Amino acid sequence: MQNKPEGSGAKLALIALFIGAIGIGFAPIFVRYSDIGPVSTAFWRMVLSVPLLALWMAVTPSPKKRPYNWGLLALCGLFFAADLGLWHWSIALTSVANATLLTNLNPVFVALAGFVLFQERFSRLFLLGLVAALVGAVALMGASLEFAPERLNGDLLGMASAVMYAGYFITAAKLRANHGAFEILVFTAIATAIALLGVALVSEPDILPATPESWLPLIALTLVSQIMGQGLIVYALAHLPAAFSAVGLLLQPLIAALAAWLLFAERLGPWELAGGGVVLLGIVLARLGSLNRRRIRDGDSAPQTLI
Repeated sequence: MQNKPEGSGAKLALIALFIGAIGIGFAPIFVRYSDIGPVSTAFWRMVLSVPLLALWMAVTPSPKKRPYNWGLLALCGLFFAADLGLWHWSIALTSVANATLLTNLNPVFVALAGFVLFQERFSRLFLLGLVAALVGAVALMGASLEFAPERLNGDLLGMASAVMYAGYFITAAKLRANHGAFEILVFTAIATAIALLGVALVSEPDILPATPESWLPLIALTLVSQIMGQGLIVYALAHLPAAFSAVGLLLQPLIAALAAWLLFAERLGPWELAGGGVVLLGIVLARLGSLNRRRIRDGDSAPQTLI
């Protein structure tokens, strides 16, 4: 992945990243309101997004004509399908708090991929920010976490979903070098929907909502979490390093906790509020570490970078 210059584009992308995190932070809320199975819910999230994204892609001028990387687009979609499927499956086998926390370990796997695949070296400040954000996420959800032997399978699935989301994140970032955000969203949504449909047909009795009102949480999930949330995140990946962006998305559990507090009266105590503050501090430190590393590397010729 190519170095991305700092400037007004990066500042706008930073705003887009955080708004996108807010959008996907509401995803567990909409999933809770859905009256069909979790995999079917994820399937409709993809299907409903395709027409709107395709229309937007059609009216958005592409800066240059180039062949699509169909293999990488399909891989990106399969990673996202695996992430959604494993995460929703983990919710059925462990607590929502455990599943949400474990899937948000993806920045660790993005950083590991950068180190192993791209020989990336991370600044101490970035690593401090990563650790702080993860510790804050644990504190934020600490009162709800329940680690027990009978939940082990669900916890492992939650961690596996983090690996899959890291794969999606890295492939999406690589695609952004030569593809528009809407192109990535449309084609990966199609690949994701195809994969999820097969799983839903096998694992869930009903994939169609029973009443017109049952479509409302699916439509909200599509508009807020997929089109706005993932759309802004994929846009940001053209201007921000993937590893920092992954850390920035640790804002998601904070948003989910605040939404649950407002909508379901799920109490946030001093410990959880302190954890949310540490998440924000970690994101700031990771951003400063990313900027400092970029200044040091300005004269380098290494073509691949994740921070």
